[in-house]
Amino acid sequence: MKRTTQFALLALAAAMPAVTPAAFAQSSGKTGMFEAWGTYVHSASGKKTCYILTAPIPNSAQPASVDHGDNYFLVSQKPGENVAFEPQFIAGYNMRENGKVTVTVGDRSFSMFTRGKSAWMENAAEEPALIAAMRAGSTMKIAATSARGTATSYEFSLKGVTAALQQIQTCN
Repeated sequence: MKRTTQFALLALAAAMPAVTPAAFAQSSGKTGMFEAWGTYVHSASGKKTCYILTAPIPNSAQPASVDHGDNYFLVSQKPGENVAFEPQFIAGYNMRENGKVTVTVGDRSFSMFTRGKSAWMENAAEEPALIAAMRAGSTMKIAATSARGTATSYEFSLKGVTAALQQIQTCN
């Protein structure tokens, strides 16, 4: 659990770089754990973000011969900002500039655009379809390319994602 909390703090720091470490530590916290997914809340400058977070299944990172750093997949809920269930992949390395990340759940694939270490849905209108696929699936695969040109892939468990999403749905 300590490792998951560290992952969450690192992931949120990457997602919200304007937050200082001191403010970050005081306003973030874990609210639950559902199988592979943790739930968290973060408040800064009067704005609240609730999110769920997971790390790849151990030993699923490919190629095994490179240092992948810490990688996460999160889904955030931002009340008051009209943001509901926004998926994001955070890599432990810079991804190819103007690159794409492919998210595959079952027979469905979704495209994300990259900026630095993060990737978001290329078409925000497809976010609900990805969330629905995650709820129905058992695993999710991510394929990305590093800034150095290395093709990477990860597998994430979807066990607990539905319960975790239900917990943050009422974030306000």
